[in-house]
Amino acid sequence: MSRRGDRLQNKGARGSRRAAVERAGKPAPKPKSGGGGGKRPSRFRQWLKRGVIGAAGLAVLSVIFLVIAVAMAARTIPSYSTLKANQPGQTIVVRARDGREIVELGPSFGDWLDYDEIPETMKNAMVAVEDKRFHSHLGVDPVRLTGAIVEGLTGSRARLGGTSTITQQLARNLFLNNNRTFDRKAREAVLAMALEWKFSKEEILELYLNKVYFGGGAYGIDSASRKFFSHPATELTVGEAAIIAGLVKAPSRYSPTADVQAAVDRAKVVLRLMREQGYISADQAMVDVGAVQLKEQAGQNSVRYFTDWVLPQLDIILPETFEPIEVWTTIDIGMQRAATAAIEANTPGGAQGALVSLDRDGAILALVGGTDYVASNFNRATTAMRQPGSSWKLFVYLAALEAGYTPEDLVVDTPVTIDGWKPRNSNGRNIGETDVRTAFAFSINTVAAQLGNEVGFGTVASMAKRFGITSQISTFPSMVLGSSEVRLIEMTRAFAAISAKGVGVEPYGIAKVTTAGGELLYQHKEPRDRPLVADYVVAGMTDLLQAAVQTGTGRAAQIGRPVAGKTGTTSSNKDGWFIGFSSGVTTGVWMGRDDARAVPGLQGGRAPAQAFAAFMRYAVKDRPVEEFDTTVELPEWQLEPDEEAMFGEPDDYYYIDEQGNLVEPGRREPTPSPFDVESERPRDAPAAASRDFLEEATGGTLPQGQRDPRRPQAPPPVQVVRPQQDE
Repeated sequence: MSRRGDRLQNKGARGSRRAAVERAGKPAPKPKSGGGGGKRPSRFRQWLKRGVIGAAGLAVLSVIFLVIAVAMAARTIPSYSTLKANQPGQTIVVRARDGREIVELGPSFGDWLDYDEIPETMKNAMVAVEDKRFHSHLGVDPVRLTGAIVEGLTGSRARLGGTSTITQQLARNLFLNNNRTFDRKAREAVLAMALEWKFSKEEILELYLNKVYFGGGAYGIDSASRKFFSHPATELTVGEAAIIAGLVKAPSRYSPTADVQAAVDRAKVVLRLMREQGYISADQAMVDVGAVQLKEQAGQNSVRYFTDWVLPQLDIILPETFEPIEVWTTIDIGMQRAATAAIEANTPGGAQGALVSLDRDGAILALVGGTDYVASNFNRATTAMRQPGSSWKLFVYLAALEAGYTPEDLVVDTPVTIDGWKPRNSNGRNIGETDVRTAFAFSINTVAAQLGNEVGFGTVASMAKRFGITSQISTFPSMVLGSSEVRLIEMTRAFAAISAKGVGVEPYGIAKVTTAGGELLYQHKEPRDRPLVADYVVAGMTDLLQAAVQTGTGRAAQIGRPVAGKTGTTSSNKDGWFIGFSSGVTTGVWMGRDDARAVPGLQGGRAPAQAFAAFMRYAVKDRPVEEFDTTVELPEWQLEPDEEAMFGEPDDYYYIDEQGNLVEPGRREPTPSPFDVESERPRDAPAAASRDFLEEATGGTLPQGQRDPRRPQAPPPVQVVRPQQDE
């Protein structure tokens, strides 16, 4: 039989057997996958199988690599006794401009407490708030880590705690910095597991509680306890332990010396977590944290406002270093004391005051951020955003002067409406026609509004930006009266640029930084001069500012030598400003309430101007008297061509209108011009030569009809035209 017949016979036999099986009620067997008639596995399953095997292999390799990395890191970690002896923190000595030490900042350490000496309450409070699975994980908390990954993918912020365990925080404090990079976090995790490999949980917690930073220079729980509660950590109560444990997350924000209520609220969170995790009873969790007796803080010099502002800049200007350093600042100790006294003596009751004083190069000579640093360390000189009132008119008039106005130009104080806005003067009256100098000196609002509208509110905003205002500025019409909030240091910087003859000024507080051994780490460099406006604009603005102090709203700022400045008062007396300069020193003063409520009687020309004068008398006492340059020399593009200029005394000048009519000084009616408009020569002027001379020179006789040029004739009639009145 042929092969084809054999195949058909075999196929028929297989069909018969399958039919027999089906008749017997059993399912037919499936063909094997390797048979000629079987179905091959799909490509997707093959790749899936390979992927699972590859992932498993990669995971095994990763675990092996991690174990090796942890083991190697554990070998490099110093011994427990070495870690115990090494104290963290960096000592910083801050010096004044004359080299005298202002303050020394750095770590303070209490007694080292062994694990058994640390109160159980303190240990439990720290574990409850910082790492509730501390006793069970291997240095890294998988639950927290997973939550952080999900959070990063979804953008959620549901978790209340951070991702770092107590062991990770210890690793960071001992070996790393606070940079939030993936590389640093990976090293932190490896070191944390290495610490768990090498030390016990008790040793890790002992190291942590004796080395963690609690704010105010206090490292370790014993130092914190002595700083905040005036007793050693072995005597901590439940409420006190909750306060200390709550500080780790943000020492400056929750410090009881800075914000008692914030510290109390954070401690209540710690107590709740301790109760939820079974460390304390419900009755213990109800302890009145607000009743905890805090250590009374001795009064601190207001220079701390300055150091709080300037020291964070070290992170920007210095490379990472942990060795002791000395920061040489621009502060003048005598001026700082005078500024503090001026603010304390002149600030109205219930209000706050701030002062910034700059040298001509931008160096900060004095900085006061409030009336009492201990009561409130909020820096109102560099941080507070307040409306500047009429001191903002500096930029309005700068724009007007740049556009061609001069201090002598006439303006009109009259009621105006701009896009529905109706500015009014503080006295409710209008004086009519006046000059620019008077309008600025007496801070006439309607004139400032008209000038701002004429030059453009965007132009005023641009001028403010040009002079160093970095805060957001609106371009609504009311902006000309100071409706945009700014910082005191910004406004002082702008006025300092006028004192510096139009050159931009950048405030700075650090002159140089050295190591304790004298090695120079940083030196301030003078920026390149940046002229902001032309000389004639600076001269005109100085003229206006000087007039405001001599005869205007800033008379209380007079100190017996030339002073230029401007007052500022916001609606309902919520803010009072005075900013001015003399002998190269520019000083800005602000007063008001933190809650922006009205302060009865507060005006820029009163308490702020008086504080300015009290400080400036001391600040410039050793400096030579400097007269201001107020000579306005307009550029050529603003001057008329002088080919036809008339010379003589100013009272002899005449004005010739377009029709050739003479307008005498002080007269509105024109008189006939003595000039022939077409020939451009006087009608009655004598002849240049006599008739006899001309005949002799020409060798002939002049025609009889030729008149003697020396003999005047009656001028033709001239049409008298009345000049147009100004609208």
